[in-house]
Amino acid sequence: MRALRFAAAEMTQAELARRIGVTRQTVIAIEQGRYSPTLELAFQIARVFRAPLDDVFQYPDESEGGS
Repeated sequence: MRALRFAAAEMTQAELARRIGVTRQTVIAIEQGRYSPTLELAFQIARVFRAPLDDVFQYPDESEGGS
């Protein structure tokens, strides 16, 4: 998500937060992997970047975890 912000005219965390209706701390937590957004919030973030959801967020593949 951080890379997408920089590709979008170096959008700040505060600007992204404002556009999706959350706090800057929430954006920071999402970028650091400490918080998983709701599906609705994930779609809002993808919409801001005009990108498919799976370009913004990836869910770990079970086969990659050695399970």
